[in-house]
Amino acid sequence: MMAEGANRNKRVYSLNEMKSEVTRYTEEMIKPGRAMGELNHPTTADVDLGRACHLVTELTQDGNVFYGKSKILSTPTGLIVRSLIEDGVKVGMSTRGLGQLIPESNDVNRVKDFRLVAIDCVADPSFPKAFVNGILESKQYVLTKFGSFEEKYENFEKGISTLPLKNREEYLRQSILNFINKL
Repeated sequence: MMAEGANRNKRVYSLNEMKSEVTRYTEEMIKPGRAMGELNHPTTADVDLGRACHLVTELTQDGNVFYGKSKILSTPTGLIVRSLIEDGVKVGMSTRGLGQLIPESNDVNRVKDFRLVAIDCVADPSFPKAFVNGILESKQYVLTKFGSFEEKYENFEKGISTLPLKNREEYLRQSILNFINKL
C-alpha cells in the first residue's frame, strides 16, 4: 500500500490515516488470524470465506509504503494462487477498503476516513510495486530435479504417524536413503 502519492486508480491516501488503519487492522484482524484476502476483488465489502486464498500475517511500514506477508491457504482459491506463483506468474496484491473520495486536481481523489476491509490477490494492482515475491518458506516443500515443488516433509510426517512402531525404523532408513538419492 502506498500513501501520499496517486496510484493508478488516481487515489491518494493520507499517511496518517493509513498508519492508523494499519494499526487497527493489525490488532483486529491480523493478530487474531482473521485477515483473509480473496482471489480478485469481489463486488462486496464482506470477505467471503469460500473465496479466501491467503491470510495476511504481517504489515510493516517503510516510509510511505506498507509491505505485507501472507500465508497461502489450502482452500481451492489458495491452491490456484499457489499454482500461479509456482508456475512463475507475477500476481499482485490490492487493498479493498471503504472511504470517502474527495476530489482534488487532475481527476485525482483523496481518500478520507479510509477503512481497510481486506488485501486481495489480483492480476493488476493499482500500486505498481504491489506484486508478490513468491517464496514458499516451508520445510514441507522441496524442489525436485524437474523444477517443481513437492510436499515431502508433510507426507513423511504423515507416513511416520500411521506406521506401527515396529516398522518406523525401516521406514525412516528408506526415506533418508530416498532423500539422499534425490540430491
